[in-house]
Amino acid sequence: MQIHPVVDEGLGNSSYVVDLGDGSGIVIDAFRDPRPYLKIAEREGLTLRLSLDTHLHADFISGGRELQALGATFSLPVGSNPRFAAEAVEGGQQLDLGGPTLEVIATPGHTPEHLAYLLRDGAIPLALFSGGTLIPGGVARPDLLGPEHTDALARAAYQSIHTRLLTLPDDLAVYPTHGPGSFCSTGEGNQRVSTIGQERAANPLLQVTDEDAFVQLLLQGLGSYPPYFLRLRDVNQAGPTIYGAHDVVLPRLTPAQAIELVETGAQIIDPRRLEDFAAGHIPGSLSIAWRAQFATWLGWLLDETQPIVLVDDPAVDLQEVIRACLSIGHDAIVGVLGAGIDAWREAGLPTQQVPLVPGDVPAAHFGRQIIDVRQQSEWDRQHISDALHVELGSFPQLESGQEAPFLGEPLLLQCGHGERAMTAASLLRQRNADVAVMVGWSPSPSA
Repeated sequence: MQIHPVVDEGLGNSSYVVDLGDGSGIVIDAFRDPRPYLKIAEREGLTLRLSLDTHLHADFISGGRELQALGATFSLPVGSNPRFAAEAVEGGQQLDLGGPTLEVIATPGHTPEHLAYLLRDGAIPLALFSGGTLIPGGVARPDLLGPEHTDALARAAYQSIHTRLLTLPDDLAVYPTHGPGSFCSTGEGNQRVSTIGQERAANPLLQVTDEDAFVQLLLQGLGSYPPYFLRLRDVNQAGPTIYGAHDVVLPRLTPAQAIELVETGAQIIDPRRLEDFAAGHIPGSLSIAWRAQFATWLGWLLDETQPIVLVDDPAVDLQEVIRACLSIGHDAIVGVLGAGIDAWREAGLPTQQVPLVPGDVPAAHFGRQIIDVRQQSEWDRQHISDALHVELGSFPQLESGQEAPFLGEPLLLQCGHGERAMTAASLLRQRNADVAVMVGWSPSPSA
């Protein structure tokens, strides 16, 4: 048997194809895009016959329905209450995989219905697919269903780990779903795979054996998370639209058609490099440079019901951008500006620019109020002494009129490389703010 991980670096999650050794395979916590799984299946000569989710996901659209449409059985934990046809599995079941078995373990904590799956060859445990109950260096956060459930779920996580998972052998490999970069994760772990023994010895949350102390440690310092986390459980429960493995075809728009869509409420999303956006972009467009974190920031800053027009660019794989949008349920992509910014310019339409400032210029030379848009944990580690801290994820609230006196000043937006700062600058440009973007800043002892 072989285990093939499929990693979404941007959302910080892993899913797994398990080759059962008989020409068939199963998938744990599949992402919405079925193409990686089909590629593995073709390469390894597998038929994907079963897709299982460990829980109702809040941070991505499940791909179980996609694989179901391609012939696999889709199984969800009891308590998921899907509004479509799916198999239900619950703790205590032993799923016969035609030789190996999959033991289903109830592990509430991250969510109430959460399950872990223990792969066995007879009596020999081979691998634990832990979802979010146990992850390298931490535990997936228990606060995504609202504050009224947080304490109970944190205590359930303690019981799940100590009474069910830590009874397993120390050398057992642990394959979690949530990992580095996931806003579902807690802790500072940077590994994607671990073992029971490694977590027993080094996971800070497992160094406390008292339930109250565990809960206090788990809940302290939980950071912000994208607002789409509050709705994707419902989308996964209802059953997302199935797109299949073929290219998603969108209308190619002229500049005039794009303008008409914007006038009726669409948002232009520009995925070009921040330097290209700075040199000239469509007024009112939102810069989200194409990279692994594209989907996170799209979902954090834009309501899923708002139609999207994408700016085409030869340096960006349009299908990958589209799939990233779909991965978090942003299905309302109404078209692509054909030939991108060149078509806009050729139509004689105006563009805007954003000044770029090197990150190694002394802060006193900027002549602008520095706004650091990084996450709280990044700010806490190090920041420029006279900067103000406003997380990028809070900028939609600033736009809706929340008190922010600095908006009347010349501003210099700063993150690390500059991509998030450019996103913030493009949002503020929609309010006619005077903005520039710092590029290439890195923390130093004098920062």
